Amino acid sequence: MTHWLLAPILIPLLGAILQIFVGYAPMPLRRVLAIVTSVLTLAAAIVLLNLAGDDTYRVYAMGNWQPPFGIVMVLDRLAAMMLVLTASLALLCHLFSIGGADEGTRQFHSLFLFQLMGLNIAFLTGDLFNLFVAFEILLIASYGLLMHGSGSTRSTPGLHYVVLNLVGSSLFLISVGMIYSVTGTLNMADLAVKVPQVSGDQRFLVEAGGMLLLVVFALKAAVLPLTFWLPRTYASATAPVAAFFAIMTKVGIYGIIRVYPLVFGANAGEMANLGMNWLFPLALATLIMGVIGAMGAQTLRTLVTWQLVISVGTLLAPIALGSQKGLAAALFYLLSTTWTVGGLFLLIELVRSQRGSASDKIVMAPQIRHRTLLSSLFFFGAVSAAGLPPLSGFFGKVMILQSTTSGVEMAWLWGTILTGSFFTLIAYSRAGSVVFWRNIEGEIKNSTPVTPLLAISTGALIGMSVLMVALAGPISAYTSATAVQLLDTRGYIQTLQAPMVEEGS
Repeated sequence: MTHWLLAPILIPLLGAILQIFVGYAPMPLRRVLAIVTSVLTLAAAIVLLNLAGDDTYRVYAMGNWQPPFGIVMVLDRLAAMMLVLTASLALLCHLFSIGGADEGTRQFHSLFLFQLMGLNIAFLTGDLFNLFVAFEILLIASYGLLMHGSGSTRSTPGLHYVVLNLVGSSLFLISVGMIYSVTGTLNMADLAVKVPQVSGDQRFLVEAGGMLLLVVFALKAAVLPLTFWLPRTYASATAPVAAFFAIMTKVGIYGIIRVYPLVFGANAGEMANLGMNWLFPLALATLIMGVIGAMGAQTLRTLVTWQLVISVGTLLAPIALGSQKGLAAALFYLLSTTWTVGGLFLLIELVRSQRGSASDKIVMAPQIRHRTLLSSLFFFGAVSAAGLPPLSGFFGKVMILQSTTSGVEMAWLWGTILTGSFFTLIAYSRAGSVVFWRNIEGEIKNSTPVTPLLAISTGALIGMSVLMVALAGPISAYTSATAVQLLDTRGYIQTLQAPMVEEGS
């Protein structure tokens, strides 16, 4: 069954290559192939989620080269959860795109699937250098997706995005080079064994590499002060691309969750909990900056992009504290916020198509068509994003608050999250009331009707918040077990070192 580990990688890879070969085929055929590929990827991810539920690590050695010398794919609870999250988001964004957003270039679907493949490699790999390769695959695809369309509104922020990520990739390569120069390996399990043994002057080189790697992950996650590239970049992308990009910041957070408890965790000797004392205050500062940005947003898309920044700060704060309950709560909230923000990006495109020249600006305009449907979806999305009951955003934030113990960190975390949620609610209330209910006389010309396909894909993503409430028990149990597995690193290390022991015996 370990061959299933390659399915979430091979399916989008083959689908993307097929899209290139049928680039001149009729659009309906290309769309059918794209949706079939996304459905099969989600099915494979669900199979892996079921396999990971027994707490067993599954390893696939590429070319049968055993770790630490070869590339390995490792399936555990966290990897399986991220695969399902990504595949479900990709499928619904793909469904939305075939409503017309995929027109204008033959490369849209192939780029979309290449990015999906890169994301899946990142979540499955057990090697730092292969994680770098995965980042490059998904980033190169994202460059093309971000430029999908035309005009300076996309090219200028797209150029900024490319330059910043090229800098990040260079720093990533330098950091893994520094670590490899001392340890002689980039296999994560092997690093977990060798890093505690490093001493003397070599320890400073590994520490510098580890801190530089943390900076790279912080850039990918848009942690303050590496935040300001995100709002304009995401706001300029087409709706399905922006919605799919909701998972991109989570890749940086995933990197922190995957690498630091394992390699620089409590068992790392003098390098234990490397950088975590900096991460907590930066997470709170990121949350505050996101709230300030949301309060000052002039368009709905800018509001939602700042919501991404808010979610990054909310996620990283309990992760930095290092407790099992905090990590479990963060994973629950990660699922909720990714689906909700993705759904809001799709919803805003529907609102824009109804408002003529007013677009998504938070200004008064004539009443839009489908106001009841669109305002209801916005209400549910805003309630979940702000963390109000009874939707999943509320449960995620409550779990995060309950995960802290009394002390200075608890006071800062509670104060920041509760105050931030209050002002986030004000931002969404202002935007919703102006856009949907404070109408002026007149009629909007050239408005586009909302088709059932667009409404279903948007409603399904926002509706995940309701589904998570219905399944809160099983989901929270899964995230709790995932946190336990992540913090107890012995199983991961022993599983990946077993093939080496057998080879040497």
